[in-house]
Amino acid sequence: MHLSGNTVLITGGTSGIGLALARQFHANNNRVIITGRDAAKLASAEKELPGIHTFQIDHADPASAISLRNYIRDHHPTLNVLINNAGVQFSYAFGRDPASAGNIATETQINFIAPLLLTNALLPLLAAQPLSAIVFVSSALYIAPKRSAPVYCATKAAIHTFAKALRYQLEGSSVKVFEIVPPLVDTAMTADRSSGKMSPDRLARIFIRNLNGDVTEQHIGKSRLLKMLFRISPRLAERMMKNG
Repeated sequence: MHLSGNTVLITGGTSGIGLALARQFHANNNRVIITGRDAAKLASAEKELPGIHTFQIDHADPASAISLRNYIRDHHPTLNVLINNAGVQFSYAFGRDPASAGNIATETQINFIAPLLLTNALLPLLAAQPLSAIVFVSSALYIAPKRSAPVYCATKAAIHTFAKALRYQLEGSSVKVFEIVPPLVDTAMTADRSSGKMSPDRLARIFIRNLNGDVTEQHIGKSRLLKMLFRISPRLAERMMKNG
């Protein structure tokens, strides 16, 4: 995959992994579009990365895929890289927390349904380009889940499976399907963890290097070690991850 001259859409691009990816693509002379809910954060990204394009949207809204598709079609018809990055994680006692029903719906919509709907909506545009990429950001928790976030873990496992199946569907086409499987990354989502975290910028740099080499399924850092351990001793891997 070429690293420059692309038109790149990154969902959830105002912080964490999304913003780090935006920095990398911006530095490599690509047209970059990011989405986010917070207007102030979008403005901050525009200030940091001159020339970046922003689109304010809430991926919890099922209609967001069509709104974003229409915007891209009208303003960035040369789109050839879609990065499905937006995600949320809630920790709660499943079925016993008063907010659990709303959290289930929100996590499932943002982490799983929204990227599928957006991919479906934008695939005709992507397929019209000579070379395109769809990127999904999953999690090492698809390998071995933790007890505190059952829905988050389930959505990331579903994204992993979907990315693989879509890759099969698009074999022989101009569209390649990539998956980033991060370890624990230093973002707002992991603010309660004090150590053992990879920086978002380091993750983004590794991804860009792997993208250049067409590595489609990218287990990065400790997620690669977890995958190896799971092959050798699934029970040990699950015990290690069970409590997060």
